Formats: sequence, structure tokens, C-alpha cells
Amino acid sequence: MKTEETTRKCIASGNLLKKEQLLRFVALPDGFVVPDFKKKLAGKGVYVSVSKTLLCKAINGNLFAKSLKKKVKPAINLESMVEQILRTSALQSISLARKAGCLISGMDKVTEAIKRNHVLFIMEAIDAGSDGTEKISRLAGNTPIYRLFTTEELDKALDKTNTVHSAFLKSEMSNAVSREFERLNQFLNS
Repeated sequence: MKTEETTRKCIASGNLLKKEQLLRFVALPDGFVVPDFKKKLAGKGVYVSVSKTLLCKAINGNLFAKSLKKKVKPAINLESMVEQILRTSALQSISLARKAGCLISGMDKVTEAIKRNHVLFIMEAIDAGSDGTEKISRLAGNTPIYRLFTTEELDKALDKTNTVHSAFLKSEMSNAVSREFERLNQFLNS
């Protein structure tokens, strides 16, 4: 039996998209609009594409109030709140992948896993040195490389020190982490 995919309209672009391509917001009783990505809050949801640019358009254009047809306003620092939620979710997924045995770290281990074609995607610290970054890029070929976090953020998420190069081995868990990374990457770069 085929199930219909649920779609919603982005209030900023007007595009009809799958729910996983959107960020959900609700208005609290005090009139402030807040993120509700886990769909736990009561109230009518409004949706914005996973895009910092479109979220800013919704905030600055008073689109939440227009869509909900009532006097509401975005929570203070809504844009940074959304980014922090997406970052935290992605960092938590890294920790889960490590516990599941799907994450390896260190230049030599990552290089070997790439050569054996065991890698779904690669994670490099934003502040990685250019020599290591160039080496990994050459070896990676078409394997996606995400540069979303600093070494400090990765060290904290993994309870390690000097986490610069990591690889996520092919698995369902790594697919889930990839979706979290892609959401954050899309938000930051669109």
C-alpha cells in the first residue's frame, strides 16, 4: 500500500514541499512564534523552507502573522535559535554514531576507510589544516565532505581531543547523521 507524502507550503517562498524539507513553527499563547521541529507543541504549524535566507524573509516580512491570521511576532533571536537547534541535533547524532561504531577518526583511519570504499561521507573540522584537507579531498572523489563544526565542537561532541578528520561508515545510522548534516548545511548556505 502506497502512502501519500505529506506536503506543506513554505510561507516565505510559496513552494509546496515535503515536510522534511521544511522547518515547523507555532505561535505560543503569549504570541511569540517558536520552532517546533519535533511537533510537540499545541497549535497550528506554519512552515518555512530549511533556509536561513527564507527564514529571515519570513521574520522581516511579518509572514508568520499573515499566515496565522493573527497578531504574533517571532521569538527574539529566532534565526540564531533555529541554527542552534539544528547544530545541536547534528552534534548529538555524531555522538550516537560513535556509540554505534559507525564513526572513525584520525587521518590514517579515515584514509584507509576511503581506500576500502567503506565511507558514506566525511566530516572535517572547519579549522582543519589545508594539507590534511587537500589530501582527504583528493582521496574522497565523489564522497561528500561536510565542514560544519570547529575542532572544539567536535571534541566536545565526541569527548575526545583534536578531532579534525572523521569518516562515517556506510550504515543506516550514518544515513541518519547525513540527513541531520544536510539540514544544517542547507540552512546555513541557502
